Amino acid sequence: MRYYFFILSVFCCVAFGYAQQNDTPNPVLPNMFSGGAGMTWINGEPFYQISLAPELTFGKFGVGLDVNLRFSGKTQQLRKEDFDEGYDFVRMIRYFRYGMKNDELYARLGRLDYARLGHGSILYLYNNSPSYDNRRVGLEFDMNFGTYGFETVYGDFARAGVFGMRGYEKPLQYTSLASLPVIGEMEAGVTLAGDMRDDARGITFDTTSSSIIQKNHGSITMFGFDFGFPIARMSTFQSTVYIDVVKIIDYGGGTTIGWENNIFGLGFVDIFTRIERRFPGDKFMFNYFDALYEIDRTQKGLSLQTIASQGPGIFGDLSVSLFGTLQVRGTYSKLDDIPKSGILHLATNTGTILPSIVIEAGYDKKYIEDNKDVFTLDERSLLYASYGYKPYPYMTVALVYIWTFREDADGKFIPQKRVESRVTFSYPF
Repeated sequence: MRYYFFILSVFCCVAFGYAQQNDTPNPVLPNMFSGGAGMTWINGEPFYQISLAPELTFGKFGVGLDVNLRFSGKTQQLRKEDFDEGYDFVRMIRYFRYGMKNDELYARLGRLDYARLGHGSILYLYNNSPSYDNRRVGLEFDMNFGTYGFETVYGDFARAGVFGMRGYEKPLQYTSLASLPVIGEMEAGVTLAGDMRDDARGITFDTTSSSIIQKNHGSITMFGFDFGFPIARMSTFQSTVYIDVVKIIDYGGGTTIGWENNIFGLGFVDIFTRIERRFPGDKFMFNYFDALYEIDRTQKGLSLQTIASQGPGIFGDLSVSLFGTLQVRGTYSKLDDIPKSGILHLATNTGTILPSIVIEAGYDKKYIEDNKDVFTLDERSLLYASYGYKPYPYMTVALVYIWTFREDADGKFIPQKRVESRVTFSYPF
């Protein structure tokens, strides 16, 4: 376990990754118009690319677009996979947003990058669009009324998919115990989440006859209870101890005890940490809806039926922000006695901390067996890496490598390698 926390530390130093969880104070997002042209290679085939990606902020409102036109280097025709259904045009809108996570009112419609509910025991770092060719329009909608509130996630409006809802309250705020430290601010929550697709529990094939018959095993539903005890609430430091109890209907359940800390307002560094001790039962997984769920959901559904005697495990999360611009994050989970149970997420964006260099990258890996297995790219991996040089303040020349997946006609996800050279223009206003 020490080895993996060393890995997280090293990545903090070299700034490897591409995104952060919004657990630190919300940043002020500027209006930005980005666009560019370049070459991209998808599975070895070259395409000329023109992209437009403006991000506009009007007070608490924000909108981001993601328009990519790719022309085949062989036929000079527009790539048909990008516009082969009406839903593709809707997905050009990357998101509409109001507020930020943890605000009194937060809403985001479009691509969900790293959604979460509560402490994340059920839904954590969920990505509804792991493949460019399968971008989805989902929704996050949260309201916080101080002593109570709710969080919601819906993965895809075009079809049935992942949904989640958590309601929470501070019950002792309505009693004479409200002024007591720690106990008075206790927060209790209830979460209900699931996947409504009829193959969420996995797919098997009946081969007893001459024809192969696919069998879908139904949807997945989970619920959980959580209790949070704030042990410190200061302007520069917040600390909370929590307990989550989770159950998968028709399967097993688990309990986790965690401790999270926010350190911010120091002038140059903000730090978020989380450490959990987990106690999963048979036929159960924590963070069931995660960054890779949309790729391996049927495999995960089938594996629930055979998981037994897992034993306890550990989960760690570290997020660092330097000077409000460089962002680094790493998470890792592992069961003590299960060899292929490691799950790793690394992410960073150097922002403006380097004068003329912009580095963005991110990496997700599941079912890690040993140290050599950590950085092997295969069907358990997602990778994004970009190295850019800024010859002028509003111009970036970058080389991008993406390891992602595409869905074939049989619904299977096939690894897709993309290499892109880009010249982009970003103008804040």
